[in-house]
Amino acid sequence: MTQYVSRVLGVSAEQANRLRADYWAKYGTTLAGLMTEHGIDPDPYLVAVHDIDFSGLTADPVLAARISALPGRKVVYTNGARPYALNVLRARGLEGVFDAIYGVEHADYRPKPEQAAFEAIFALDGLSPDQGAMFEDDVRNLAVPHALGMRTVHVGPMPLPAPHIHHHTDDLSAFLSHLV
Repeated sequence: MTQYVSRVLGVSAEQANRLRADYWAKYGTTLAGLMTEHGIDPDPYLVAVHDIDFSGLTADPVLAARISALPGRKVVYTNGARPYALNVLRARGLEGVFDAIYGVEHADYRPKPEQAAFEAIFALDGLSPDQGAMFEDDVRNLAVPHALGMRTVHVGPMPLPAPHIHHHTDDLSAFLSHLV
């Protein structure tokens, strides 16, 4: 991302890294900041920053089985692009586990945590938030789903207490083993 920002904006790597972090904090994604502040076209950005090596990811058949055993529809919604999500799922052995995969492009490039982004995805999929749960590694991306009636699960290092988090885990597979 830093290299892309540096090249497209013609700034030093140091300045690009600062902008990347600032835009992520202010807008939810670096992309949203670049679009808002500089009018960049999102598609070349998404192609460039998602052209990475996935060989460091390993398949997790236990996680795949635990996700598959969950009742209801299973949906991926990422601030990345759908092709990137498909590559991650393939590398992790989770291909075919989910019923739908949505990227930021499906929300008209609006990122989580924007309410309009969630509403676009929920409408596109026909999801009723009060009948679902959101698993997310970024605490701020759980506030809107919580407000819309979803159960929320933060996955990652223990966050500061937040009223919009119902559950927390640093081990998703172990957490899921208790649900099914």
